[in-house]
Amino acid sequence: QVQLVESGGGLVQPGGSLRLSCTASGIIFKKYIMTWYRQAPGKQREDVAKIFSGGNTNYADSVKGRFTISRDNAKNTVYLEMNSLKPEDTAVYYCNALFLQSYWGQGTQVTVSS
Repeated sequence: QVQLVESGGGLVQPGGSLRLSCTASGIIFKKYIMTWYRQAPGKQREDVAKIFSGGNTNYADSVKGRFTISRDNAKNTVYLEMNSLKPEDTAVYYCNALFLQSYWGQGTQVTVSS
């Protein structure tokens, strides 16, 4: 059974930082493209950051220079380091694993507010 479990969300003030984690089980993690998505209320889910099996990364323009995605294949975990957070970063953040099939986590809420 495949599981993706996100953690690390919460309430943070503008300008603050958070680190999200997503730990996978039931898959050969190192083969998978891992992507962080987010969905704000009333908006479509958007691709935030992606890391390929070889370590290359892609970022949405809105988070470039502020967010960093990384992976630890030994721990079956992908991370999203989020700095200089803005209120518009408020959303539910989901991790996705893609290889031959696509799997989703349950999401973790990030709220940026003073």
